[in-house]
Amino acid sequence: MEPMSPLETADSQPQSAVSLFSNVPPALRGGDSYHVFISYSSSDYQWTHSIISQLESWGLYVCYHERDFTPGRTVLENMSQCIQESQKVLLVLSPEFVRSRWCLLEANMSLFRDCLERKPIVPVLLQSGVSVPLHLCHLTYLEANDPDLMNKLLKVLCTPNQQLQSSTVMPFQPPSIYNGKALQPLIAANDEGLNKWDCGQFSDMEVPDQLRLIIEDQEKYREALSIINSVSQNKVWLRPLWLRAVMYIIGVMVFLGFLGNFAFMAEFLNTRDSIMPTGLGIVGTLSFFCVPLGLIIQLSLWKKDDEKYIVREMQKAVGQANTILCEEKLLMGCRSNSKIYLVYVLLDGCKDEFAETFSEQVGAEDMFHRAMTFFSSGYACCLSKRHFPFPQPSSTGHLEGGVCFCQYVSQQLSRGEWT
Repeated sequence: MEPMSPLETADSQPQSAVSLFSNVPPALRGGDSYHVFISYSSSDYQWTHSIISQLESWGLYVCYHERDFTPGRTVLENMSQCIQESQKVLLVLSPEFVRSRWCLLEANMSLFRDCLERKPIVPVLLQSGVSVPLHLCHLTYLEANDPDLMNKLLKVLCTPNQQLQSSTVMPFQPPSIYNGKALQPLIAANDEGLNKWDCGQFSDMEVPDQLRLIIEDQEKYREALSIINSVSQNKVWLRPLWLRAVMYIIGVMVFLGFLGNFAFMAEFLNTRDSIMPTGLGIVGTLSFFCVPLGLIIQLSLWKKDDEKYIVREMQKAVGQANTILCEEKLLMGCRSNSKIYLVYVLLDGCKDEFAETFSEQVGAEDMFHRAMTFFSSGYACCLSKRHFPFPQPSSTGHLEGGVCFCQYVSQQLSRGEWT
């Protein structure tokens, strides 16, 4: 979101355009009962009600839950009706607002409900440093510490909705505006003390708030995480270094014992009068120097291989999980064993491209599934980091201003990356 005001846009326009803005509340027409519905966290009650008092003193009809919800009705019914009956929606953004599921639900309804397709959203940032939710990040906001906040707020609320269509306060936007947005990554629940050759475990007990607004079928999210968490049980049973060291030492001892017996017998047969067979002495000397050196080398190689191995296995699991999550407009990416990147991305256009490209083959759906399995993890990582290991394609893809999934797959195939 950008910290700008609709006044800044209006003030840069000719005088005739500026005159359209006034502090006279617009008339309530049709089904409108309020000029604005205010959504806020209860912890911000004092500041919000100070604003409400000032707005009402200017003749604006304000709707808020403590006073205007009808007793006996469900919260959702009350919210839906109050938003429908309001000309605009004002969101008081604070850390408490963002963390509160209740407030996120209100914000989600106010953005995606059919009744709000023509209702502008007016966010007010209560304090700096607030992590703005995905579905609000495209909106221009006002700042609570602005000395001219009330004047700016009045001018926005007193401007008819149709005149705000070209202003910097944006009305409802389709989901495509969030296409390619990075979300807060998932951190492994066992991140503290996690060895580099172990697999991170990610909690599937509760779907994060940011994903509750995106994922309709939350069982798909849990199924996807169970695939990733299964790597720990199925792929790491023989990876600890201490276990490998013990197995290596036992193997070396068995081998040296066999080699020593063989050398002893050879020397005994050739030089029966020798008290200390020279072959056995050589074997002992070599083992004294070579076994520790070999052990150090092997442990180093095992550790390096284990780190790469576990990430590769997790990437495969993430790719399989993405075949489920892509239907929810969500992709995961993995570059380490303790963090999973998340991106909101629409793949309908890319999927249609696969269907058209492989239209003469029966396995078009299977080709898309394979591409998701092999490439979606890397694509999600690149998208979240906004960096791709190749130049921006000259052709226009399905992601405005970025690389879409089918373009990424095409680049990987041209580099022989299909595995």
